[in-house]
Amino acid sequence: MNQITSNSGKNIEISLGQSIALVWHRRDLRVDDNPALSEAIAQVGDQGIVLGVFIFDPDILDDGVTEGSKVDFMLVCLRELQANYRRLGSDLLFMHGQPVNSICELAKAVKVSHVFFNQDVEPFALKRDREATNALQELGIKVQSFIDIGLIAPNAIATQAGEPYKVYTPFWRNWQAKPKPKPFNAPQKLTGLASYEHLPVIALPSLRELKFINDITLPKSGEAEALQLLETFCDGNGILRYQTERDFPAHEGTSSLSPHLRFGTMGIRRVWEKAIAAEQLIRSEEESSGITTWKQELAWREFYQHVLFYFPELETGAYRPQMRDFPWDDDEEKFVAWCEGRTGYPIVDAAMRQLNQTGWMHNRCRMIVASFLTKDLIINWQWGERYFMQKLLDGDLAANNGGWQWSASSGMDPKPLRIFNPASQARKYDPEGEYILRWLPELQGLTTAELLSGNIPPHQCKKRDYPLPIVDHNIQQQKFKQLYKDCKASP
Repeated sequence: MNQITSNSGKNIEISLGQSIALVWHRRDLRVDDNPALSEAIAQVGDQGIVLGVFIFDPDILDDGVTEGSKVDFMLVCLRELQANYRRLGSDLLFMHGQPVNSICELAKAVKVSHVFFNQDVEPFALKRDREATNALQELGIKVQSFIDIGLIAPNAIATQAGEPYKVYTPFWRNWQAKPKPKPFNAPQKLTGLASYEHLPVIALPSLRELKFINDITLPKSGEAEALQLLETFCDGNGILRYQTERDFPAHEGTSSLSPHLRFGTMGIRRVWEKAIAAEQLIRSEEESSGITTWKQELAWREFYQHVLFYFPELETGAYRPQMRDFPWDDDEEKFVAWCEGRTGYPIVDAAMRQLNQTGWMHNRCRMIVASFLTKDLIINWQWGERYFMQKLLDGDLAANNGGWQWSASSGMDPKPLRIFNPASQARKYDPEGEYILRWLPELQGLTTAELLSGNIPPHQCKKRDYPLPIVDHNIQQQKFKQLYKDCKASP
């Protein structure tokens, strides 16, 4: 045996000639369809050691946006991932600290030969990964990273002129025609260390130890749950009815997979494989459209990754120059009313209550409330973007930023001036008021017309402790249109 001294001065026994690889998990909390883990196993060989590591980054935990619900969801995923590593014969290690320093400290302590990780597209993550790669290579450690957050790397798709895409439809046409990678099989076994006692690692911390609390009931999380949801959605009628059901928030017409895609508890290649397999179930044009529409939603996700990769300045401001100095009203009282679901517009308030109580909001409703904040309340879209990132379990910089800029008329949209009428949206997508009543039970007993229009008699609002509308939609949309016109006309 060869003795290696850890930072604590203790000795860890490693067989002579054994290669040791670290798999650095971040947004890939799974063992199935994990390219970094699969390549680690392939490179160290049957006799090699493969260890997982997850680093709790205080800069993320203390950023003022991360809330306890999201951390709680992640901790459950990590607990299951560690159990899977142990079941396979190794372990998932935990550290708390600056990621570059921490990964180097652990790499030196264990004398690893390789570090593997899956790539991200967020500006913060790209900077972190460059610094970590350079630091590890200076220690003589081989570093490899892999495309995992999407099916197609952001820099592997371009216009005919070789430029990044700025419009979704041509991106979709190119993206859908490109061959997609096959999923990686889950490992059957791993080899770990004989002892982990003297490594510079910590036990999986509790939510309280990380100084968070969570006051909402979480959906089930972890890899097993993600794969079961995917199986149910693609093997049943979910994906086949997706086109016809997805826009109705009272129906279970979506996949509920977005938090799992955010934390990587299932691989995107496995998702695509299941979608393709579902094509064997098609019996009508409607069902074919369901699968196509689901694929288009996956492409939207990668379009926003693509544009964030090429235009990282989107993180901090509007894409359209004329919207960078837009004269928002930014009324704090109205913003609080929007956050709390107290605007007097039932479809808006129902959606915000769903978000606050569950950590999730139906996508149709995300568009309605974003339009309302920016076009009716005339409040800076970045206020809403930040609130969504605080509350959403699936909060993702690329998709969240892209969606908010689309709603605010500041993003990459060939028809940027879109204004949603809350009453029209409610009539079309919640025609019986089922969704509204689910989240606003105090409105029971009102007519459907009152629920959908928001034209509730004042005495009924007072009786139910429900607010009167805080703005007039017709007046506010005209105001926004004029402000937008003035901004377009300014040099």
